[in-house]
Amino acid sequence: MTQAERQKEWENRIAQYRDSGKSVRQWCAANNVSEERLWYWLRKYKTNGQIGSNKDAPLNQSNQWLPVELSEHSPMEQNNSLTIRVGKAQIEVKGGFDPGLLSQVVRALVTLC
Repeated sequence: MTQAERQKEWENRIAQYRDSGKSVRQWCAANNVSEERLWYWLRKYKTNGQIGSNKDAPLNQSNQWLPVELSEHSPMEQNNSLTIRVGKAQIEVKGGFDPGLLSQVVRALVTLC
């Protein structure tokens, strides 16, 4: 099997996994796929520009535009925080946060959402 064929096969598997609504463990057991391989390809899929719900785009897509909403607050309303939305999840980040922890949380949410 060529690399392109293997990549296409995993694109299809990832789409099937995401459409199933099952957990990684459930889907892998039902489809005779090792959890480690699925996690590997999910990471590879994200690294190549696939983040979020655009599961039909090719793996080699290099850019994805995300909406950004800005709102104006009066100086009294500003609380030096940032709200991040990943799928259905919402994270409020305040000053003094741990960047490493935020990165781990966002990566986990991207995989789940």
